[in-house]
Amino acid sequence: MATYKVLIVEDDDEAASTLSAHLARFAAERGVRFLVTRLSTAFELPSAEAADLIFMDIGLPGINGMEAAELLRQENATTPLIFVTNLAQYAVKGYQVDALDFMVKPVGYGDFAMRMGRALKTMEKNATHTMAIATTSGTHVVNVGDIVFVELEKHDLLYHVAGLDQPLRRRGSISGARGELPQDLFITVSQGCLANMAHVSTVLSGSLQMDDGSTLYFSRSRKKPCLETLARYFGGTI
Repeated sequence: MATYKVLIVEDDDEAASTLSAHLARFAAERGVRFLVTRLSTAFELPSAEAADLIFMDIGLPGINGMEAAELLRQENATTPLIFVTNLAQYAVKGYQVDALDFMVKPVGYGDFAMRMGRALKTMEKNATHTMAIATTSGTHVVNVGDIVFVELEKHDLLYHVAGLDQPLRRRGSISGARGELPQDLFITVSQGCLANMAHVSTVLSGSLQMDDGSTLYFSRSRKKPCLETLARYFGGTI
């Protein structure tokens, strides 16, 4: 299941709850997962975790949403941004900061789902990153997001990829694999294992249950940093 991190920057509790409910319904209908974080002001934006999609209110206290978007685009030109506001007069200006879309409150689910469909295509495109894994049977090109985990077996790396019955085997080291994979997506579970956080289904006291049914055990030294990283990734819910 594809997992995306969504940031809602909204000072109105009811509006934020509406967006969260719409996201939950859309996720259930489309078979995806959204990890939602809500910020009440744009002042919190610089310290927030990187997101795959941002919903931004314009009438925010302090720095308004348009000003925040202008600052955001100086550092981040790719994350899709959707303005959600009752200030419809800002619609044209919104496209000056490369806004993906513009929703006027109150946002009904039908309008939300239509626009969210476009946003999902953009997120899927942004998330597409492939790598070539050379094995004895040939070179396999896989989507990095489909790699569930990587483990070391003697001097070989085993790449467990969603949709493949058998792992892809190649010579290498865990440190080498770690350098090739996104640092914000993969964690070092033990000296011989890397896990894709997007494929974690359950976090247990001493292990991770992955969505392919595998169980990965923490080493003693890696347990605390892994749990801290997972908590940040899942929005502090662990």
